[in-house]
Amino acid sequence: MKYAQIISRLARDLTDRELQRIFPEAEPATIRALLRNSGHGTGRESRRAKKSRSATPSKCSLYTDGASRGNPGLAGAGMVLLDASGREIAAKSAYLGRCTNNVAEYKALLLGLELAREMGCTHLNIYLDSELIVRQLNKIYQVKNAALKPLYEKACHLLRSFAEVSVSHVVRARNRRADELANQGIDNRPDSVK
Repeated sequence: MKYAQIISRLARDLTDRELQRIFPEAEPATIRALLRNSGHGTGRESRRAKKSRSATPSKCSLYTDGASRGNPGLAGAGMVLLDASGREIAAKSAYLGRCTNNVAEYKALLLGLELAREMGCTHLNIYLDSELIVRQLNKIYQVKNAALKPLYEKACHLLRSFAEVSVSHVVRARNRRADELANQGIDNRPDSVK
């Protein structure tokens, strides 16, 4: 059995629970996508195919959302990454501790940008339901809040690592999956009673 076949079989046959046990720091969908993409680097033809694939821009869509219960309060982040065909390739939730809703929105965006980079996205369409942050990133509003400035600057730095980026506002209903993941981040916080 060849290396690529083994990796492909692992990606296909391991359950989400098994992947979560082996890689507790990552979402099963992320690990599965990495496994699928890692089995293509063997042999001369595979390297050529890989080179031509990497020359083609990887277009992705990123949906992020931050949630804070209490504003400030317990907060979580949710990120969903889709490929060019609209298929979910990664999803993640995270507990952020105690912060405001706007800080949670920025932190969710930062985690989402890091996820998009890890997954190899080069062209990124970003969708947020926070009009404030969309307008700040599109340079329509200035960032005056001292707590948001360093997060904004880090986001701008990460945005420059992509070949092409657009940042758009979506209504909450179109950001439902990221919203669910943000709330899941709060619900699954380390100190919560199970």
